[in-house]
Amino acid sequence: MCAKTATIAAAQGHDSGILRRADTSETLQGRRVAIPAADGVERVELEQPREALERTGAQIKVLSIHDGEIQARENDLDAAGTFTVDGLVADASVTHYDALLLPGGTVNPDQLRVDPDAVSFVREFVESGKPVAAICHGPWTLIEAGVVEGRTLTSFPSIRTDLRNAGADVVDQDVVVDGNLITSRSPDDLPAFCDTMGAKFASNSTQEEVMS
Repeated sequence: MCAKTATIAAAQGHDSGILRRADTSETLQGRRVAIPAADGVERVELEQPREALERTGAQIKVLSIHDGEIQARENDLDAAGTFTVDGLVADASVTHYDALLLPGGTVNPDQLRVDPDAVSFVREFVESGKPVAAICHGPWTLIEAGVVEGRTLTSFPSIRTDLRNAGADVVDQDVVVDGNLITSRSPDDLPAFCDTMGAKFASNSTQEEVMS
């Protein structure tokens, strides 16, 4: 079920204290995070969040629509090396992961949103209630998955009309938390995005451990 009440939190905003209560160095130890990504992914939007999560003990898998490597970009235009693919999104199961990260770059989510396996995986992840973080153009895949209606999100300015047309409430904040969705606007917001994402992922894992 989609959360009807949104909590909007900048990394140093009025709700950030709540998000940061968990000790991420402990609660992310061994947690499994999937990163669906394709050719054209904005390098910094995959690399920096992945490094931040790995520093707290999370286990990261890059999932793509083809095996081998995916081509990264800087500012969408310039080649920026590659990332090794750890598995195919077609073979992935939501039950095997604790959280999801959707980096941006225009080409990357444009490929994911036309791949039925990627769209289904993202949809099931959001509907599972597990935390999902998306930055820049990453929410394009959320739109295709049909999971943004009634939710409060932010994104890169050029896809905000797409979000509104899909029924989302769009705000201009460096980071927004609505239930299990965490979104940010651009690489400039990565410090706030990484901080809030890590805290939200940790908070979710702590809740799961208490419930189990």
